[in-house]
Amino acid sequence: MRLDYLLKRLALFVLVVWVAATINFVLPRLSGGNAIREALLQQAAAGGYVQSNIDQMVHEFDAEFGLDKPLWQQYLTYLWNISHLDFGFSMANYPTRVSTLMLDALPWTLALLGISTAIAFSVGIFLGGLLAWPKTPKFVVNVLLPPFLTLSAVPYYMLGLILLWILSFQTHWFPLFGAYTPGTIPNWSDPEFLKDVAWHSILPGLSIILSSIGFWALGMRAMMVSVQHDDFVQYAEAKGLKDRTVFFRYAGRNAMLPQLTALGLTIGHILSGALLVEIVFSYPGIGNVLYHSIKAYDYFAIEGIVFGVIVSITVATLVLDLIYPKIDPRITYARA
Repeated sequence: MRLDYLLKRLALFVLVVWVAATINFVLPRLSGGNAIREALLQQAAAGGYVQSNIDQMVHEFDAEFGLDKPLWQQYLTYLWNISHLDFGFSMANYPTRVSTLMLDALPWTLALLGISTAIAFSVGIFLGGLLAWPKTPKFVVNVLLPPFLTLSAVPYYMLGLILLWILSFQTHWFPLFGAYTPGTIPNWSDPEFLKDVAWHSILPGLSIILSSIGFWALGMRAMMVSVQHDDFVQYAEAKGLKDRTVFFRYAGRNAMLPQLTALGLTIGHILSGALLVEIVFSYPGIGNVLYHSIKAYDYFAIEGIVFGVIVSITVATLVLDLIYPKIDPRITYARA
């Protein structure tokens, strides 16, 4: 890999993160809400009384959080803090730090999103290859293709609501919400607790898998249609290799490469869909924390979570771009 290409990619990475971070700073403040005022009003309403000195309290808390400073000064402070991964305190959950909220919720999102995406990608790639393979029985194609066409057009959260209504609300087969039974004390060394967590994750994971699997299957089908007529596939068939060998090692292996690129490019879509699924199922992941932070006008929590999402997507795209020549030897960054 050429050094100048690497430096260009790193410079572009920094530029993208800076622009996204700036937008991330501006958008929450366009709402005009104040997290401190909202929190105090909620407490006053819950207590059944009206705070007469609420404006003074808001002013004191604004000074504590630096919200009384000019906007440009808040922006410079914000850039300095996020460069050190310091997102400050959550205004709605003071004195809890934003990083603590994120670290508590991150394992739930990573487990749900990682496992669901891996299953959807693997199964979708395999079934999409079968749909395009000429030796696949016609009845298999007729059975698989209509559901894939339908599922690929259904958003994650919409499918989650459908599954929630049918399999939880109507049949009571699965829990309605949460990551484990309410009142349970988390104990990761207890097999019963792990079983309870797995049981609660089935519906959120299934909504992500079913919505994604059609997308990957249809994309793989399109690539297999073009690859199976290439010379190396026909040469492999002419050599008398087994159909399974030709399917996996020649046609499937080469048709899957563009899908790996699509995986990196669609991480943002996958992640945003997973966050919405967490909100639908009240799953204690990053999406649920972001939802409650938006409701409470918690600027610092919103900025920290969205910045983390932005960086994760950008890093994934950068890494995929840099390692792609290792995946496909035909790709090179060296000049001819």
